[in-house]
Amino acid sequence: MSESFIKLRNVQKSYAKKRVLTGIDFELYKGQIVGLFGPNGCGKTTLLKIIAGLIHDYEGSLSIDGHSPSSETKQLTAFLPDKMFLFDWMTAGQAISYFADFYRDFNTDKAKELLQKFSLSEKEKIKNMSKGMQEKLMLSLVMSRSAKLFLLDEPLGGVDPASREAILNFIMENHSEDSIILMATHLINDLERMFERVIFIGDGKVLVDDSVENIKSRGISVEDAFKEVFRNAW
Repeated sequence: MSESFIKLRNVQKSYAKKRVLTGIDFELYKGQIVGLFGPNGCGKTTLLKIIAGLIHDYEGSLSIDGHSPSSETKQLTAFLPDKMFLFDWMTAGQAISYFADFYRDFNTDKAKELLQKFSLSEKEKIKNMSKGMQEKLMLSLVMSRSAKLFLLDEPLGGVDPASREAILNFIMENHSEDSIILMATHLINDLERMFERVIFIGDGKVLVDDSVENIKSRGISVEDAFKEVFRNAW
């Protein structure tokens, strides 16, 4: 396997006196689509924000393409948070223009094509969109960048199953062998087929880091493996 693009070593993070991440270790390689799973509150969002360069007060080491988190690594990273990050007075077309001004690697034509694919009007205001429509818009914007690392935090939670399938197919068809997708999601069964590798985190650390092929060779699904690991987490 080629040299890793992302390396995390003993990454720890606390909020006040509560330690959320107690020691995260893993590496990611170009071309991979990786699922990040864990119970609610286990630190998935915190971990993605650290990798995205939005949280700085953590312990341990993180490198992206050989660099510590910085303005340089942010240019390589496209982050989709789990909450709306655009002004609700914007239209979808204005959101596209906003991204085009903000990111040099943004492909306006691709974003407009995606809006059409997802039946979104450029004139529709964000405040008038359903949660599913907003998620389609945000995903369209983020996936229209030519980033090396895509960090997706629960991107399809409010999307109906039919649209979810179309979005899933789009992500898989447009994934570059030169980039990485790390997706945190609770939709394990629905999205299992897109992942090459899965990482389960709990108690602030990595509990499972394995290929989907290896898990299935045991005669179980990824969701079954998840239930095995976290059976007593609730």
